[in-house]
Amino acid sequence: MAPAPFTSKRAPAFADVPTEQWNDWHWQLSHRLNTVEEFEQVLRLTESERKALSTPGLFRVDVTPYFISRIDPDDPDDPIRKQIIPTAGEVDNFTGMMEDSLAEDRHSPVPGLVHRYPDRVLMLVTTQCASYCRYCTRSRIVGDPSQTFSRADFEAQIDYLKHTPQVRDVLLSGGDPLTLAPKLLEELLSRLREIEHIEIIRIGSRVPVFMPMRITSELTDMLQKYHPLWMNIHVNHPNEISQELADAADKLTRAGIPLGNQSVLLAGVNDCVHIQRDLVQKLVRIRVRPYYLYQCDLVEGAGHFRTPVAKGIEIIEGLRGHTSGFAVPTYVVDAPGGGGKIPLMPSYQISASDHKIILRNYEGYITTYEEPQDYKAHDPATCKYCQSKRMEPGQSGVSGMLDGEQMFIKPEGFDELHNRGGGQHRLRANSDKWKPLGIGDGNGDGDEQK
Repeated sequence: MAPAPFTSKRAPAFADVPTEQWNDWHWQLSHRLNTVEEFEQVLRLTESERKALSTPGLFRVDVTPYFISRIDPDDPDDPIRKQIIPTAGEVDNFTGMMEDSLAEDRHSPVPGLVHRYPDRVLMLVTTQCASYCRYCTRSRIVGDPSQTFSRADFEAQIDYLKHTPQVRDVLLSGGDPLTLAPKLLEELLSRLREIEHIEIIRIGSRVPVFMPMRITSELTDMLQKYHPLWMNIHVNHPNEISQELADAADKLTRAGIPLGNQSVLLAGVNDCVHIQRDLVQKLVRIRVRPYYLYQCDLVEGAGHFRTPVAKGIEIIEGLRGHTSGFAVPTYVVDAPGGGGKIPLMPSYQISASDHKIILRNYEGYITTYEEPQDYKAHDPATCKYCQSKRMEPGQSGVSGMLDGEQMFIKPEGFDELHNRGGGQHRLRANSDKWKPLGIGDGNGDGDEQK
C-alpha cells in the first residue's frame, strides 16, 4: 500500500481565490503578505510580532499566500510561523554577531561571485526571494532592491569563470534563482554551459517550498536541457512538506534533476531529534535526499534561533542507525570568518593502536577492526590522477600535508613571533653556542639555502 498523501491547505482568507489563480506562481508573488493588516487577516498576531512588523529597518518581510496557509493561525509557536514572521527578538544583539558572518564579500573577486573553495564558486544572481527567512545569512543584501546585480556584474562573473579553469562546479543562488524571469534564468544556464571546464551546475532554491506552483512543465523542460544540473531545496520542518511540494519534487526528479535538502538547526523550530527524524523520512519519501544540517550562522537578527553545537551532535546521534543511512544529513558549521563548511559528528572511534581500532555503534555495541599489516601504500608518483591534480595554489590544506606536499600550516605572523634570533642564528642541539645557519649543519636543513 502506498503511503498516505501529504496535506494541502489554504487559509480561509484565500477561500474565494479561483484555483487557476492560486496555482499561478505570478499571482502568488504579486499577492505576498507584508503588513500588519494583511497578516492579521490570516493569523492572530502576538504583541512581539506586531511590534516587529511595525519596526522600520528590519530585514524585509514577504510571505506567499500558499506558504502562510501552512501555519496554524492560533499557535504562536508554529514552526513555520517562527521562520517567516519577525519578532522583537530580531533587534537583540548577541556575542559574535556579524553582518557578513561567512566573509563572502572578502571572497568575491567580482561582484556577486564567491570563490572560497578551489574548484567551485557561488554565483549570486538575484537578491530577491519568494519569501524571506528570518535567519537569512545574506540579509545584508537579500530583499534590498538597491542591491540587485546588474548586467555588468553578470558579464564580469561570466568573464571570471571563463578565465578560471579550475572551476568545475557553479552554484546559482542569491536570493533565489527561480524567482528570475524565465528568459533570464535560461540565459544564465546557457552562458554557463558554453564554458567548457564547467562540469556541474547547481541551483539552490527555496521556491519549491515557498511556492511549489513555480515548478511547471515549462520550467522542467527548460532545466533538463542543461544537464548535468542538480538542485538543493530548503525544508526545516515536516509541516513544510505538502502535497504541492511532493508534486513539485516529482516533476523535478522526473526531469532528471537530483534533489538534496539543506536545513538550518533552529531553536524552537526543529531542535529535536524526533522532529528531525520525521523530517528526513518525509524528505526521502518525496525523493529528496537530506544533504546538510547547518548550525545557525552568527548573522544579525538570528540570535534567538541559535542552539548549542551539542544539540546538533545529539540530533545526528539520534539519526545514525535509527533511520536509513542516506537520510542522515551532514551536520556542519559554516565557519565564521570564511573558513567554509566544517562537518561535525558524534565520535564513533573509541581508541586505536598500530594494528587495530576500537569502534562503537549507535546502540553502544563496541567492536574492533583489525588493520592490515601488509598494506602497500598508494604511490602518487605513478598515479595519473595525482599527477594531474587541479587545485588552486594554497588551498590544499590538511590534504596537502597528508599528501606530503607540506609539513606544516602556520598562522599569520608565526615566523616573526618565534624567530627570536632574527632568522640568522640557531642554537645547536649539543652546544651552548650560536652559529650562523648554513648548508649541511647537521639539522636536516641543508636545502633551505640552496
